[in-house]
Amino acid sequence: MLKKADEMEMQIILKSVRIAWAYSALFLLVWTVYEMIQTKRLGLPFILLMSQNAVLFLSQMIIKRRFTGGNEE
Repeated sequence: MLKKADEMEMQIILKSVRIAWAYSALFLLVWTVYEMIQTKRLGLPFILLMSQNAVLFLSQMIIKRRFTGGNEE
């Protein structure tokens, strides 16, 4: 059985996720620019970058709405 993470573990996990997200976003941005220069088209890296950010922002909105009950302050 897994134990619930304490506050310090949660902070470590959150920081790790942020670093991993930043790495992925930067990697996909560099790949998008490289592909755009080489092929003059927006391909898979652009789609991945945009969908990653869309999922991030949509999930933030949904989670925020759930926690605040729709009353943003």
